[in-house]
Amino acid sequence: MSSAAFVLIVEDEVGHGEAIAEALESARYACHLVHSGEAAVESIRQRPPDVVVTDYKLGGKITGLDVLRESKRVSPDTEVILITAYGSESLAREALSRDNDASAAYDYLIKPIDIDVLRDKVERAASQATVARESSLLRKQVDEAFVFSGIIGNSDVVKREIKRLKKIARSKSTILIVGETGTGKELFAQAIHQNSPRSGKPFKVLNCAAVSETLLESELFGHVKGAFTGAVVDRKGLIQSADGGTVFLDEIGDMPLTMQAKLLRTLETGEVLPVGTNDTLYFDVRFVAATNRDLSELVRQGDFREDLFYRVHAHGAIRIPPLRQRREDIPVLVQRFIAQANREHDTSIVSASSEVIRKLMNYEWPGNVRELRNVVERMCLESDGPLLTVSDLPDQMRATTEIVPAGPPNLAGMTMADVEKLHIVNTLRMFGGNRERTAKALGIGARTLYRKLADYDLK
Repeated sequence: MSSAAFVLIVEDEVGHGEAIAEALESARYACHLVHSGEAAVESIRQRPPDVVVTDYKLGGKITGLDVLRESKRVSPDTEVILITAYGSESLAREALSRDNDASAAYDYLIKPIDIDVLRDKVERAASQATVARESSLLRKQVDEAFVFSGIIGNSDVVKREIKRLKKIARSKSTILIVGETGTGKELFAQAIHQNSPRSGKPFKVLNCAAVSETLLESELFGHVKGAFTGAVVDRKGLIQSADGGTVFLDEIGDMPLTMQAKLLRTLETGEVLPVGTNDTLYFDVRFVAATNRDLSELVRQGDFREDLFYRVHAHGAIRIPPLRQRREDIPVLVQRFIAQANREHDTSIVSASSEVIRKLMNYEWPGNVRELRNVVERMCLESDGPLLTVSDLPDQMRATTEIVPAGPPNLAGMTMADVEKLHIVNTLRMFGGNRERTAKALGIGARTLYRKLADYDLK
């Protein structure tokens, strides 16, 4: 914590101020020493510190209380420690218990100062300031994020698919959602249902890959008593149970061919034939299908019916990108999962440090959003403090390859061409190699980006 904290020291006694600075710098704090309230106010406005250590009396028009007020006005997350002379503790205690808690001091010290006590108070103040700063940053990102029916994101690709979702949700047509495992296909399906005229009706889910072929027909269409061994009573299928609502067929690419033919008939006619009877039933159901497989390739291989493919693909697919291609959504997703963990497990995590966010953004996420949620939940359960730090990360995420850099590189001595090339490479990495999104982020046209990639021999 101390290596990252910036401390402003305000002391009109030069020797005393230098002694405080030396004591804190030996603990690896970055310190800036000024000798007047006026200089302190100017410094705070130029670079808000994490912690201010200020004498109560500064020998000028601006007092330590004025420095406190200006610190809180410019940077509410900054913590202020007042120094007061022996016998004047009541003034400092008053600053700690001001009517407006937002402008209260963090703590106070009495002269002569005990160096160990000083370091301890600054360490705790810096820790609290860091938690507050990181939390404010993530809250700001969450506030600016695009939220729609539980779907959250800042990335253009997510916003684009949500825009399409809004348009087609009100139709009656079957919709196909495509995305890798863990990207949130069921969440998108629920959003379609909630924003359709069927939102007040049932939403039923069937995972086609999790049910055996012999039971899949019964699960979907139902059966009558005696239809097969163990069928001791009539049973409604998902379609009948969802009458008027939506049936979500997850992993439709794993549905056996025989069932595909029966499903196609239902999609075309609205007819349902329960197992064990010839009595046709009719239900009003909207289907949303999802898959993590390439259905067009399955059609070429003969594993998926071409007529069913065109039926579910009539509006084109809603494509959910993998998390590695929408890294800019990770900060807001982390804050959401922290809030969920706090509700479900009675934890009290405030936020994640910027270093943690950077590490998470540099990870490849083979399990996508589901993996991120599980990682954040685990970190919240095991963390010892209100801020998730690098020590809380799983081992494989602590040494990630730099895809999203920690900060701007040192460009001194580089040619403009080298700087441009580096910037293009870093932006491409951030967007998982997606050239369209890279060009938009760089503020250039796609054709210009292709030309520059060729000029710099970038594959």
